[in-house]
Amino acid sequence: MSRTIVVGVDGSPSAGSALGWAADDASRRGLPLRIVLVREPWAAEHPPTAASDRQTLTERCAYVLETAADQVRRLMPELEVSTAVVMGAVIERLKSESETADSVVVGSRGLGGFAGLVLGSVGLGLAGHARSPVVVVRMPGPGGHAEIVVGFDGSPFAESALEYALEQARARRTLVRAVYARRTPMLAPQPTGYGPLLCGTPGEEEAEIRLRLAPWREKYVDVEMIESIVPGHPIPALARASERAALVVVGSRGLGGFAAAALGSVSHGVLHRARCPVAVVGAPRITT
Repeated sequence: MSRTIVVGVDGSPSAGSALGWAADDASRRGLPLRIVLVREPWAAEHPPTAASDRQTLTERCAYVLETAADQVRRLMPELEVSTAVVMGAVIERLKSESETADSVVVGSRGLGGFAGLVLGSVGLGLAGHARSPVVVVRMPGPGGHAEIVVGFDGSPFAESALEYALEQARARRTLVRAVYARRTPMLAPQPTGYGPLLCGTPGEEEAEIRLRLAPWREKYVDVEMIESIVPGHPIPALARASERAALVVVGSRGLGGFAAAALGSVSHGVLHRARCPVAVVGAPRITT
């Protein structure tokens, strides 16, 4: 059974951008699209709105889902689309959705349960602990850019991020730019946040990165991949690369410059500063 691309909607403009991105991705990759609205059980059935608005919460949820599905079906009639209202806390329900999803797509800001997605607890909780890649779509997205940028430091999570980036590039028929940010130790051979994997001279680091990328070049022979080994901190390096990217992909944890990304380091910084959608890849991906 094909995994689905899950997109969270709530009627906000940001969720609309996420819906468009998810539908395009599903169409490119030949996967079904599942449109999900999370209804929190403590939300009032009759919200305190203007007297002229007599729509109940149940009616609004149905309207938001129906409108989203109709929009996608009208533009992409060949796409398999399903919808669901799920009850519970937003983070927990989207984490549950991620257990069987190819990816979960959300907007960077929203209404209701999605409010403050990047800046608050929902985005960090989902991106750090989901079982599938989480794509956060900023609005408005840049147009005319093609390449896929991925942060790579040789760690297992970076390997999973690279695999997702290569799949995206294959579907888009574009290239992957693997970015490794080389930070020069100032006071010690391995300052806080650095791991033991890549700690040689600059030339040795570059050779090690190319060696670790070689098997992926052999596996994805139809995808052009170039490496960008740059000095400095990974967050500004990836932010700069995002200006010419269609998508930036990062692992939620890593070694070296990508250590503890799920807890607000690199992935958090890139979510704040990237100029394009960002995919955060956490646990090793589920295959079917």
